[in-house]
Amino acid sequence: MKRHALGLLATVLGAALPFAAVRSAAPSLPAESRVPGGIALIELGSTAAEPGQVFFNGHRTPVVRSGEIWTAVVGIPLDIVPGPQAARFVRADGQGTRDLAFEVTPKLYAEQRLTVQDQRQVDPNEADLERIDREQARIDRALSIFSTDLTPPWQMTTPVPGRRSSSFGLRRFFNGQSRKPHSGMDIAAPTGTPIVNPAAGRVVEAGDFFFNGNTVFVDHGLGVVTMYCHLSRIDVKPGETIAAGRQLGLVGATGRVTGPHLHWGIGVNRAMVDPVLFLPPEAQAPPAAGR
Repeated sequence: MKRHALGLLATVLGAALPFAAVRSAAPSLPAESRVPGGIALIELGSTAAEPGQVFFNGHRTPVVRSGEIWTAVVGIPLDIVPGPQAARFVRADGQGTRDLAFEVTPKLYAEQRLTVQDQRQVDPNEADLERIDREQARIDRALSIFSTDLTPPWQMTTPVPGRRSSSFGLRRFFNGQSRKPHSGMDIAAPTGTPIVNPAAGRVVEAGDFFFNGNTVFVDHGLGVVTMYCHLSRIDVKPGETIAAGRQLGLVGATGRVTGPHLHWGIGVNRAMVDPVLFLPPEAQAPPAAGR
């Protein structure tokens, strides 16, 4: 069996951090939380021009100016080993590099046990696994895009109203079998609820995926890509440039689900990070316990 297809769970060890560990940043930046699935904000100094590029885990990170200071916005993968880490800074003139050291603090995410009716969504057959491999390549391409002609906003609103029915980072068990941790925010909403694009961008991928169902990927620039899964209908096409507020599709229950909801994910330098870090401070309360 192919390894990633079954998404074996990567257990994150350590004591749970209180929600207060999320630190607010300037309004022009997301909140900082240096845990697996979080964001590290690393100041690069004050210059008139962009000082250079920053890479982490082989992917280029956003470098943005907030006031007089340039800051690297580093997405931290969920499966990272907590402890000392380093991003790589490359000077704009290409004449030198240095490490940007930071510490990733352990965080123990809660567990969630779900029952799905289609056992193939837990134990795919060989044909399914081949399809999953093809789709994973498409997902990787979409999430790895780094566009310099788009500028991401660092605060967003949720794409649909509703209760957060499943929080980011949950250690998930489907029909008793462990799978990858939950890499997005689930928002419970009735089938047919419109899904609104939270920020201007470009549609880079859309279609039906084995696990994610009908899915849309939107590139917002500088390595920030959002994804919207389990739609009942897709209303946009790859290549379209879309404004904030554009309808992406409708909430549904396609793919591996237990009921209608939107799975909203945000990738930064290819790492899936907690979408709550992009919400306004008043919306960063812990999500309600759910199914």
